[in-house]
Amino acid sequence: MANRRQLKKQIRYICGDVAAECAMAKYLIDGVNRETLDNALRHVAALQEQTLARVSAGFDKVPCDFESQKEYNASKHSFYTKAFTSLRNDFNKRLQEIVKEMNSALPSKKA
Repeated sequence: MANRRQLKKQIRYICGDVAAECAMAKYLIDGVNRETLDNALRHVAALQEQTLARVSAGFDKVPCDFESQKEYNASKHSFYTKAFTSLRNDFNKRLQEIVKEMNSALPSKKA
């Protein structure tokens, strides 16, 4: 698992890259649905904001809440494993939805 700083950088990089693709398509592809791409850009911005907020969440217990340091460490590890697995799955799911939205904005091919 990457540290939080690196994870936030990766999220910003991915969202920035997707937003750049939207912007380039909006101005470089003839016949593209610009309104759909504008919506996709808004969704990318919301995804980034919401995901970064989730990265900042922390474990809400302290060692004195447990019988031993070992139990505290195990509980903390379990919490972060579940939290970051959920974050990653939710982020990837939303990102796939945004890419589908972007693809729907492309003009259909004429044979």
